[in-house]
Amino acid sequence: MKTLTLKNRFQTNATLLPNDFIDNYMIDANGEFVKVYLFLLRHLDDPCSSITISTIADCLNNTENDILRAFRYWENAGLLCVERDADGRITGLEMQKTARPGRTSVAEPAADTPQETAAPARKAPAAPRAKSKAVPIDSFRAQKEIKSLLFIAEQYLGKTLTHTEMETITYFYDTLHMSADLIEYLLESCVENGHKSMHYIQKVAFSWAEAGIETISQAKEQSALYSRNCYTVLNAFGIKNRGPAASELTYIKKWAEEYGFAPDIIEEACRRTIAATHQPSFEYADKILTKWHGRNIRHLKDVSSLDEEYQKERSSGKTAIRSRTVTKNLNNFERRNYDMDSLEEQLLNSN
Repeated sequence: MKTLTLKNRFQTNATLLPNDFIDNYMIDANGEFVKVYLFLLRHLDDPCSSITISTIADCLNNTENDILRAFRYWENAGLLCVERDADGRITGLEMQKTARPGRTSVAEPAADTPQETAAPARKAPAAPRAKSKAVPIDSFRAQKEIKSLLFIAEQYLGKTLTHTEMETITYFYDTLHMSADLIEYLLESCVENGHKSMHYIQKVAFSWAEAGIETISQAKEQSALYSRNCYTVLNAFGIKNRGPAASELTYIKKWAEEYGFAPDIIEEACRRTIAATHQPSFEYADKILTKWHGRNIRHLKDVSSLDEEYQKERSSGKTAIRSRTVTKNLNNFERRNYDMDSLEEQLLNSN
């Protein structure tokens, strides 16, 4: 195969990206984090540049929390020095030289805030899960990430973590093999939905682990699917201004995850439930969807075919019933015995 020759005809107004970043850092980084790094690099030497976290989020179509996660990632990687004031607010950013050839060393950490130093890393609690294959908890990077996660958790939950809560978060990292940015998104999404209970957060973490969720994008996709399925059912049932109850959510998960039904099929079952019962009934809808699951229904056209088959069977059954009824009536008709000689004599005498 012929070798390709690459030529560069534009040198001005360009951003220089170190090869070491491509070779040793970009490979492991989340795509959104790479976008943030490139954006910072682009504005590094721009004398007219005046950016804020909000500006970066708007330009990259991300949330401010996404940007902060990226800052923490590159800070842990040693490529970014984040300057903070006494209250922990970010006041400046300093790009660092790539300093870990082959990805073997880690840059010195930035100074910890008083809150961060109060939360040491701890061993994961015993739980019925697979043995950990993650980075050893006593490694320098793991200690730094755990320390940062505990500090972030306190900010989200608005309190000092208990010993059990610290162990639970460490368990997510060390045993469930969740990355630091995924754990932060877990905390963020649960708190935004009004759940600050560590028990609830743990249940969500377990469900993500069982579903094989390893990235923020996968978690966002599942969250969107969950919201769409819940909205479909509640809207079809005319239920407003509340989320699904625990028992109702069990049905919704059964239909969407166990049965694998698309929202349009679930919506059709709910519509038929209302038509038949004139009120929301998860039990009645479950009977419909369980029947469809048993008949291997996958699309609305399959439902239409099943309806046509049912109508044919019903029509055939009605015809058979009518036939049996007519035959029974004929058989039950009272036959009269006539004396033909007597009738003939009566006719003759009448004349």
